Amino acid sequence: MLGGEGCIIARTIVAALGGNAILRQGDTGTAEEQAANIRTACQSLVGIVAAGHRLVLVHGNGPQVGNILLQNEEAAATVPALPLDACGAESQGLLGYLIQREMGVALRAAGLERPVVTLLTQVLVDPDDPAFHNPTKPIGPFYTPERARRLAEQRGYVMKADARRGWRRVVASPEPRGIIEWEAIAALLHTGAVVVCCGGGGVPVWRDANGRIWGVEAVIDKDLAAQQLAADLGAQRLVILTDVAHVAIRWGRPDQVDLARTPLAQLRAYQQEGHFASGSMGPKVEAACRFVAAGGEFAAIAALEQAAAAAEGKSGTVVVPD
Repeated sequence: MLGGEGCIIARTIVAALGGNAILRQGDTGTAEEQAANIRTACQSLVGIVAAGHRLVLVHGNGPQVGNILLQNEEAAATVPALPLDACGAESQGLLGYLIQREMGVALRAAGLERPVVTLLTQVLVDPDDPAFHNPTKPIGPFYTPERARRLAEQRGYVMKADARRGWRRVVASPEPRGIIEWEAIAALLHTGAVVVCCGGGGVPVWRDANGRIWGVEAVIDKDLAAQQLAADLGAQRLVILTDVAHVAIRWGRPDQVDLARTPLAQLRAYQQEGHFASGSMGPKVEAACRFVAAGGEFAAIAALEQAAAAAEGKSGTVVVPD
């Protein structure tokens, strides 16, 4: 965006990148595959920095943390399994390293000298969140009914049948209440750094009456975590990048309608009509609505390759105040 005298007005932009863009369907999960996918993503994201904006990058970790959990299961007889919060932290380090490396390359190729910093991020949740009484988030591999029963008995896992493919562990997905490291993230941004944080929605933690922090076996939705981070930072724009070009109503039907520039109240009305599934577009729409309702300039939900245009409100579904 240009100011009155032709100068770029820098914005703080939080961009959320799905874990499935890093490990795509059909990939085997090698480091080389994930690095190649991240390289493609960074080539799109670098345009946001080239436009003069401050960039915070949040990423998903669903496929990656699932693989870590599978490794835990396979090696359980030899190496003690890690709790879920530790697995989430492990995936933050893995993906943060790859994003940090490839974003640095993309920035230098664009003639931009910016540090890229990955910050292990803890996200506060409420231990009394109702989500803990109704675990719904499937994680990890599929199991036979017998194996699922043993895991439930031996480890106390909550197991549910999933899409006729077997049984999976399900965990709580509580609301993010605050980003513990947000001030450090803000300080890094002011140095000109691109910050990678809140990977996989962040490591869910709670703080007791003595101020001590404890890890929680849960998964925070990464789009809602991105919105919470944007609120904590006072970011002006939220960009949620996915594998489709627009949010749509009546998805997959002959009368499907792709949404372009959409006022907040209209999107909320579509949401209440049940157009956005909780397991796919629902959290993205909710995060965008919350961000705009709290005073953000706009939120965009767009295809990954359109990241820079979406950050200017020129691509995807752009949610604007009423």
